[in-house]
Amino acid sequence: MTDVDLIGQGWKFPIMVNAKGQLDYSFGPERIQDAIWIVLSTSIGERLMLPDFGAGIHDYVFQSNSDVVRTQLRSAISEALLKWEPRIDLLDVIVQEGTQASQVLISIDYRLRSTNELFNLVYPLYLQEGAG
Repeated sequence: MTDVDLIGQGWKFPIMVNAKGQLDYSFGPERIQDAIWIVLSTSIGERLMLPDFGAGIHDYVFQSNSDVVRTQLRSAISEALLKWEPRIDLLDVIVQEGTQASQVLISIDYRLRSTNELFNLVYPLYLQEGAG
């Protein structure tokens, strides 16, 4: 069995046309990373057929970069990934201040269930947009 059999294959995220005029595809560990990115980037209610899909983290954009907000973000992300990405074991979600006052870095540690490989994804998010 290959990674494609276990994990699947789909359009690379974000969807773009490549130099050959075709869509790029992702598979294996890259496919899982794309799927996690999609869960994080999707607002609750954005998908009509799956209205509760996503993590809703962009609802926090105008919040302060405080411990309370970062804890709420961590909880929302953990719940969404546990619900929407069954191909991983979620090991840890760390939400910490970034290099700018309005930036938070979301670090997600996970293991692929099919291969037991460990991975980390870092997703930057900006709170209080424009207050840099």
